[in-house]
Amino acid sequence: MRSLIYLMPVAILLGSAGLGAFIWSLRSGQYEDMDGAAQRILLDDDHPTDADGNGSA
Repeated sequence: MRSLIYLMPVAILLGSAGLGAFIWSLRSGQYEDMDGAAQRILLDDDHPTDADGNGSA
């Protein structure tokens, strides 16, 4: 029973930190373009890159 004295504030602190991180991500625009990444993977690159990520030119 004594452990609840320590566990309850820790749980509230972690929950509020997670909620704060979620609200921050909403305000910073992390969820604005949900379809962009899904469609970007389907686009074919005109210039393939080598292993370093540089163009082949």
